[in-house]
Amino acid sequence: MFDQINGLPVHVLVLHAAVVFVPLLALGAVVYALVPRWRPRMGWALGLLAIVAPASAFVAMASGTQLYNRLLDQGLSGPGKEILDDHMGYGQLTAWLTLGLGLVSLVMVALTWRRGSTRLPLPGELGGAVALIVLAALSGYFVFQTGDSGATAVWGTY
Repeated sequence: MFDQINGLPVHVLVLHAAVVFVPLLALGAVVYALVPRWRPRMGWALGLLAIVAPASAFVAMASGTQLYNRLLDQGLSGPGKEILDDHMGYGQLTAWLTLGLGLVSLVMVALTWRRGSTRLPLPGELGGAVALIVLAALSGYFVFQTGDSGATAVWGTY
């Protein structure tokens, strides 16, 4: 299912969704955490991104695993394999961190919508903001590392 479409690896077709949606989720989560007055207008978008971004990251990870296994079957070894091993490690971290960010984002949106107010009680507001910002920063960092190591594997010298 995640191997090939018309002879092209699915990974090269779907990875761009994660490259776009994960940073958008991270940016949206930070804005949601820091600008409570914008929450009513952007809650639906953050909720949608909280579902789409982790899904795209997991599809990219699954398709990347299929591509990696195909390359191993074709004899991949040496420095190229080491770069791809790093790339896969970053990709796994990205997928799991993005899932965490998506879940925390959905909880924050649900809590602020349910209350009918843009703000939570102070402990919830601070805890939610810190969790969103930390997970957003980590997701953003690791999506960059994943992309950079993938680009190095394809276009760089090793």
